[in-house]
Order: sequence, then structure tokens, then C-alpha cells
Amino acid sequence: MPKNKDAVSRYRWIDERLRSKQKPKPTLENLIEYVSDKMGTDISTRTIQKDIQDMRQDPELNYMAPIVYDRSSRTYRYSDESFSISNSPIEEADLQGLEIAIGILEQFRSLPVVQQFEDAILKIAASLKMNREALQHRGLIKFTRTSQYKGAEHIPEIVDAIKSLEVIRIAYQSFDRDEPKEHWVEPYHLREYQHRFYLIGKSQQTRGGVVITFALDRVVKLWPTMKHFDEKNFDDASYFQHAIGITVHDGEPEHVLLSFTPRQGKYIKSQPIHTSQEVVEDNSDECRISLNVVINHELTMTLLSYGSQVKVLQPAHLARKVAEEAKAMAALYK
Repeated sequence: MPKNKDAVSRYRWIDERLRSKQKPKPTLENLIEYVSDKMGTDISTRTIQKDIQDMRQDPELNYMAPIVYDRSSRTYRYSDESFSISNSPIEEADLQGLEIAIGILEQFRSLPVVQQFEDAILKIAASLKMNREALQHRGLIKFTRTSQYKGAEHIPEIVDAIKSLEVIRIAYQSFDRDEPKEHWVEPYHLREYQHRFYLIGKSQQTRGGVVITFALDRVVKLWPTMKHFDEKNFDDASYFQHAIGITVHDGEPEHVLLSFTPRQGKYIKSQPIHTSQEVVEDNSDECRISLNVVINHELTMTLLSYGSQVKVLQPAHLARKVAEEAKAMAALYK
């Protein structure tokens, strides 16, 4: 489970106290007092003890901090005096995530809350760019550039409309139409998936006002309407709870059973397909997992991307669909 913001702050203060040259090596009581003072609240002994253990061993944090305890003096220290958790290497996935976050923030420059931190954002972006270019120039590493988000210029207006409960009017060019279609939309939520942004909202043009997903890269134009709607109880976490990707159907989630080769299973276990993933069997013959998801296009495409490394066991209709797609693909090469 990802660590919360308070835990990350505590690690930072523990690290700072352990590295201090001006103060004697800290006891557990010293660490508790120091972190409590910095956090502005009382921190329990058990919490600090667990934090130390996590900093030492938690594979998700990956600090692997060399914290040692001296029984004679009852103090803590780093066995490597040059160590700091801030020196931990950043992996490519982290760098890409930071680039995406910076890209999103740059799209929100017009918002007052972002303008307060614009200088810091620009400094981080410039530093990240220089470090990437320096490493690539030296031939040490090659990074994949993240793509630009087409349609992201609409984000500030949509965010304002969501906050003010204002209906927006959009001209939307779907792939299966020759001309854009106009929608009056009650905007609820923005979501990013595979380098595209999507707007989830209710189209007032559809009967019953069903919730629809609009890709921002297909929004030709957007206008304010000065019309407002009543606040709706839209919970994005619940709405997407059983979906892989961006497509949500009205149907109930289904029990999906998949059999992966042992080698592919290692990757699936390290990076689950969905939060509902459970390992049913794991042996030298297969890695069998179960999912509780709606059957949508994104799930099918994900399964096809694994090729012969996966077999769909349940449900039967999904197995047939994947088999038909695989057969059609094979026919292209005959």
C-alpha cells in the first residue's frame, strides 16, 4: 500500500535527525521528540519504531536505509555516514511520472493555485530536462519521451466548469462520424489513460441523460454556456472501480480467470492488471489469476497484448472473443 503524506514527512525528519552533525546520535526518545516537534503533533513510540523498520526493509520505499542501533548507548545512526534517503536513485518510471505531472501542471498555469508555485514547477521541469539531456548526451541512458496531450488546452476551462457546476457546449468529432456533433455536457470528472485525457459527464442530448466519456483529443471546440446544473453525486472511484481503462458499461462485473505462463506470471504479479487481481495458483506450470471486472474493449486489448503468454479460462464469452481476434490476426499473415 502506498505510504501516506504524513509517513513520508516522518521518514524525512528521521533522516534529517540521523544525519545531523551538530547533535549527538539520537535515542528513540530523541527521534520521537524531534519528529513530533517537526510534525506539530505527538507521534507514538510504535509509529517511529515502525517507520525505522520500513526505512530499513520496505521494498516499496526501497530506501534500504542502513540504520543501526547501538545497545550500549541506546542510540541510532547510519552505518554509512554519507547515506540519505534523498540520495535514493529515481527509476525511469518515476521520471516519466514526474514529467507527466509537470506537463499536467503546466496546462493549469491559468489557475491561481498553480500560479503560486509556477516558479518551482518551471525550475523542476528545467532541471529534469537538463539531467535527462546530460545523461543521454553521455550515452549512459536513453529515455522515452512522453507524448504531448492533444486537447489538453481545454483542461483549464473544463476544470473551471466542473468546479462551478457549469454546463459546457462541445463540438465532438468521433471516429465514426464525418462531421462533429454538438453536445451540451454536465462535466463531472477528468481522467488520463494511456497519454490521453477524457472528460466524463452527462450529455443533455441523450435520452435519460446518460454518463458519457469524451476524449479531449476529439473535442473540436468548446464554449461556455453560462447555464448551471444541480450537483450530482458522481464518485469517480466507484464509477471506475470494476473497469480497466476508460470504458464503463452498465453490466455487472464478471469473474475473469486467466492462466499465464510462469515467466509472464512474474510480471503480472509485480504489476497487477487490476486492483481486484488475486493469485489463484502459482507453480511451475502456470500462474493463474482472477479478476473481478467488467468486460470492455480495454480488457480485451490488454489480454491480446500478452499473445501466447496467457489463456482465458473464464468467462467463456471472453475466451471466444479473444480466440476470434487471435484467429483474425493470424489470418492476416497467411
